[in-house]
Amino acid sequence: MVSDGGIHHHAHGEWREPSLSHRTIRFQKGIYADFHHLFLLQAGTAVLLLEPEEQRSLQGPALAYLPPQARCELRMAAGAAGFLIGASPQIMVDAIGDQAESYALRTFSERLWLTDEPRPHAVEETQPLVAGFVRELGDPSRASWMVISAYLRLILMTLWRTGGSEAAEQRGRGGGASILQRYRQLVEIWFRQHRPISDYARELGVTTDRLHSICCGALGRPPVQLLHERVVQEAKLRLERSARTVQEISDSLGFRDPTYFSHFFKKRTGFSPATYRDFARKTEVARSDMLSSGYSDWP
Repeated sequence: MVSDGGIHHHAHGEWREPSLSHRTIRFQKGIYADFHHLFLLQAGTAVLLLEPEEQRSLQGPALAYLPPQARCELRMAAGAAGFLIGASPQIMVDAIGDQAESYALRTFSERLWLTDEPRPHAVEETQPLVAGFVRELGDPSRASWMVISAYLRLILMTLWRTGGSEAAEQRGRGGGASILQRYRQLVEIWFRQHRPISDYARELGVTTDRLHSICCGALGRPPVQLLHERVVQEAKLRLERSARTVQEISDSLGFRDPTYFSHFFKKRTGFSPATYRDFARKTEVARSDMLSSGYSDWP
């Protein structure tokens, strides 16, 4: 469990200059074990070694986005050069935010993503953002959490768009699928406001019965359960990955008082918020299914 601290405990970035020999980069080690990484290969070749016994070749210019669960290592050939950046789960939470696109970014951020072929356009758009990320961290006098979070949000949005995910999502909008997707987006924007389901249905232009039918048919749960699951998942993320007090987390999630938040959380998880935080911080259960696990868990 990584607690809040200095920016350099939550982000790193570097430019890898060309070398006369090959180099191996192992991502999941030390304080970077739970980091999300992005490798921008500007020139040369590299090989990404995945588990189990799978490898992918990269030819610059190329991009590789690597979530923590993508246990892998990177081998840069002699002469290869590129940027490597990483961010902790805490910064990812801030970067993804709670806007209409946040659901898509949360899902995207949990998946390994590679450019299957050289895509100069994607690299051209991403490179100045990655370079800015590295430059910000390289100046100790001004390295800012807010700036790093902003760069990371722009990087994720650029990858999501240039990788075709946005277009695929647009194509998938139709009928019930469109309403469900729009409901998810509204939940991302409104879940802290504790609005009734009738407000969501009205905004979507459907009856509450129609919204109930769509959610149950596609996901097997009514819309109110999905909404509550989203609140619980956000609470878990904050309890696991921040140093905020339970009252601060309760306030940030829109609850009228910490006692009501504790009852809400315990009813749906079996733990009080304080007990859950203690449970989550025990290293021997760090990979338990009871933890929030990732951004794409809802639903």
